[in-house]
Amino acid sequence: MLALIVNFHSPHGLLDVRTFLRLHRPVFLAGLLAWLAGCANTPSPAPPAVRPDQARATIGAALPRSVHDRAGWTDDIYSAFTLQSIEPTRENICAAVAVIEQESNFQVDPVVPGLAVIAWREIDSRAEHAGVPRLIVHGALQLRSPTGKTYSERIDAAKTERDLSNIFEDFIGAVPMGRSLFAERDPVRTRGPMQVNVAFAEQYAAARAYPYPVKVSIPDEVFSRRGSLYFGIGHLLAYEPHYDQYLYRFADFNAGQFASRNAAFQRALSRVSGLRVVPDGALLSHVDEKAPGETELAARAMKLRLDLDDDAIHDALAQSKKSSFEHATLYKGVFALADKLQASPAPRAAVPRIVLRGPKLSRDLSTDWYARRVNERFGRCLQKQPRT
Repeated sequence: MLALIVNFHSPHGLLDVRTFLRLHRPVFLAGLLAWLAGCANTPSPAPPAVRPDQARATIGAALPRSVHDRAGWTDDIYSAFTLQSIEPTRENICAAVAVIEQESNFQVDPVVPGLAVIAWREIDSRAEHAGVPRLIVHGALQLRSPTGKTYSERIDAAKTERDLSNIFEDFIGAVPMGRSLFAERDPVRTRGPMQVNVAFAEQYAAARAYPYPVKVSIPDEVFSRRGSLYFGIGHLLAYEPHYDQYLYRFADFNAGQFASRNAAFQRALSRVSGLRVVPDGALLSHVDEKAPGETELAARAMKLRLDLDDDAIHDALAQSKKSSFEHATLYKGVFALADKLQASPAPRAAVPRIVLRGPKLSRDLSTDWYARRVNERFGRCLQKQPRT
């Protein structure tokens, strides 16, 4: 625009700027506004991608000093990021490192204290549920296994989850009672240094080709360092929730992707409906997903205000593990009502209220405890990372 003013020539010679503005003021203003609008709409250039050497250096600096085979851990963490097109920023790297440290303290196949006692307790529990007398089960475990030792001897000597998984796999494959007790399914369902759930790994590999050679099976790959890091970092970072804190990703790693978003929705729904809804992040019934649970019943109580029928409500809640739930009329309607009840918008994320119980836990913990422990590790990692 300025170039047009300076270089404008009339038939009578070069016009000065003041004369041009007086004669062509409307045209000039319109052009100037268009030029400014064009500048405002021009997207800012994307920040440069993190260079491989920078990413590897950040990973190396993030690893605790006690970690052995630092080069191997760095390679597998870096590969997990690049193979899934996850940006290896200092925040993302520290998030992954914090989870690994919390789950296994960087042990590929961590020793579980008292594992034999835990295993026997699980076997007895499954026998009771299957209606098989305990004496018969223990008698079957006195049989010789493929290693030459009895299954009972191997259970007593088991130190790691992989040891125990190998025993169960042999027992399921060789003894009919094993298939009855464990329904042809290895009960060791979380594995490797990131304690990845096998069901998640299988679903993820079905949707996205696993990039490494599979020697035995996807569940077996989760025991390996590269497999556990690949699936674990995918679970932690390969989705896009609208969170303003990594704390909620850490809660989701424990409770399931989008669980913190869902817990915030449940809190909002409870408030606008006046009904009790436990904010556990699970929007469908734990018993039967086709039957209405606590969250769905509360939403149905609001259906006239939301102008939704039962089928539409159920269909929306069935999207609870997807980003698309945020675009559902149910989600938008509940938060619109919740926002009107307070001066500021209702929170869109909340740590799910879940009590953690399991054979490996010596005491009841919670998702809140887990998320905050990991978040503390995350903060310490960031403090020792230089900003680039």
